[in-house]
Amino acid sequence: MKSPADRADFPTPLERDLPPGRHLRLKEHLLSEIRQESQGNTDTGWNARGRGGGWLRPSLAAGAVVAAVAAGLVITQPFGGDAAQAGPPSKETVAMLKQIAAAAAKQPVPKGIRDDQFVYVRTKESYMETGSDETARIQPVHVREAWSSVDGKHTGMAHDPVDGFDHERFPPDLPLVEGDSHYRSLQKLPTDPVNMRDWLYRVGQGGESKDQNAFVLVRDLCGGLMPPKQAAALFLAASKISGVELIEGVVDAAGRRGVAIARENDGERQELIFDKKTKQFLGERQVAVEDLPTGFKKGTVTAQSAVLELKVVDKAGERP
Repeated sequence: MKSPADRADFPTPLERDLPPGRHLRLKEHLLSEIRQESQGNTDTGWNARGRGGGWLRPSLAAGAVVAAVAAGLVITQPFGGDAAQAGPPSKETVAMLKQIAAAAAKQPVPKGIRDDQFVYVRTKESYMETGSDETARIQPVHVREAWSSVDGKHTGMAHDPVDGFDHERFPPDLPLVEGDSHYRSLQKLPTDPVNMRDWLYRVGQGGESKDQNAFVLVRDLCGGLMPPKQAAALFLAASKISGVELIEGVVDAAGRRGVAIARENDGERQELIFDKKTKQFLGERQVAVEDLPTGFKKGTVTAQSAVLELKVVDKAGERP
């Protein structure tokens, strides 16, 4: 009998209503705050800004909104309409995702991680933002550090001078809701691709097509610390998202060359970049595939990042 990973087709997920509100994306990999903000907010403030071409960093919590407003920044709503009639991934794309999944499954299982510890992520990145003058601009490439609570119940931290975060603390928004990216929550996710795909389509949100919402959720999860079995299931499930494609010769924000698992949406291509040899996640990139209303021309890299370091530490603000 074939395993779930070998099945030619996954079952079509049931139609389910997504939580009300939209998927906030401000500045950090603390997705518990994303889910809670998206469930509790309506089309006001940040989300009412409309599409800005942004494959933007996930939300830090309500405190980040206040800080960004004080800094005079307006972060626009990511993504617009889906590409017309997106087809199934090619054989080459599926084969690469299977290799990425196999590499993820072989990663050692972190041992002894405590609930009161933090996942430290250091990235090199640049994202699009819109200032108070309504002009879209791309940040200079810079280093950002973030500390995310292992269980989601402890105060996190971000350090990013470009965004005005000087070791700024962000208290947890409790209770946690389904879809956050804290390590303890990820340990509860499905370990087979059939159920993982169903979960992605049920939980993914953002006001777009179900395929795009699912791909965005894959992106949200793959850049942090993830248990090996769940990571493998995630990438196998991604191979069944319509419109996903393989792009060769992509460079991350640190100049490392790799291959990208990508999807086009409303004039832009969102790319998840992996090392071609080791199949390890390197970072992400967003490229305009047509001239954009924001003024950026076709071929412009409107967002990019590179994961430089990913470790577990004892305290927020502590470096490995």
